[in-house]
Amino acid sequence: MRDPRNVHATGPTLEPLRLVIRGLLSRLPPGLSEFILFGLKQAWACLFGALVLALIIVTKLVWQPDWAIHRYDALFVAALSIQILFLRLKMESWDEAKVILIYHVVGTVMEIFKVHMGSWVYPEDAVIRIAGVPLFSGFMYASVGSYMARVIRIFDMRFTHYPPFALTALLAAAIYLNFYAHHYIVDLRIGLFLATVLLFGRVRIYFTVERKARWMPLVLAALLTSVFLWIAENIGTATGIWLYPGQTTWHMVSPQKLGSWYLLLYVSFVLVTIVCKPQPPDAARP
Repeated sequence: MRDPRNVHATGPTLEPLRLVIRGLLSRLPPGLSEFILFGLKQAWACLFGALVLALIIVTKLVWQPDWAIHRYDALFVAALSIQILFLRLKMESWDEAKVILIYHVVGTVMEIFKVHMGSWVYPEDAVIRIAGVPLFSGFMYASVGSYMARVIRIFDMRFTHYPPFALTALLAAAIYLNFYAHHYIVDLRIGLFLATVLLFGRVRIYFTVERKARWMPLVLAALLTSVFLWIAENIGTATGIWLYPGQTTWHMVSPQKLGSWYLLLYVSFVLVTIVCKPQPPDAARP
């Protein structure tokens, strides 16, 4: 009987393509095959975010100011359509859609505050917006939640020494509130960095690419993921989708933003665990 956790890893529509790819990989040496498969699974996990980023780049290249619909509004409609298509084709589970919705709301609320405080600005017009924030921006946050939920399922991730939910929720709340509070009081991010290591430092993520379970420290996984998000942020600002103060001409986003992404990933992960409870490794695993 097939493991129900993997029934919709790609969705039935793309099952023939998946089987073709697996057949080609089976002809390669095992180590190389697993390495390529790891990359393909990671790409599949971040598909929603990759498509949103691709839309941002394409619209920057082709959009004209006299078109009937604003660029930001078109991006909102396109991102929503992708979400509906994913569910329709069973490329995404309803639990993952719940995570995206939660993160869309949480991200949009923070966007409204940050834009109000002048942390960044959306320079173009939009009809679908709240308090000067185009609602498509919530999908940029939601793509992080989508990745987290999908990668856990696709790699059948299990966790050792995972802390109690109450403690993780408390840390996530403190991180989220600090994004607001540091505008008024001392920035507590150094203490929050230490808190992530103290709370999650012993946690190992066990993941399966092919058959053998491998592991990585959760803190290291968060750090590596934050680097990729920072790269994506640089691409986003290069397209002018949003701008930081002083970015009238594009320049690289400060590496300090890596810390913000690192902390935000813990908020993302805790939100995901509301829907997808972390599971321990099987007893047979080391």
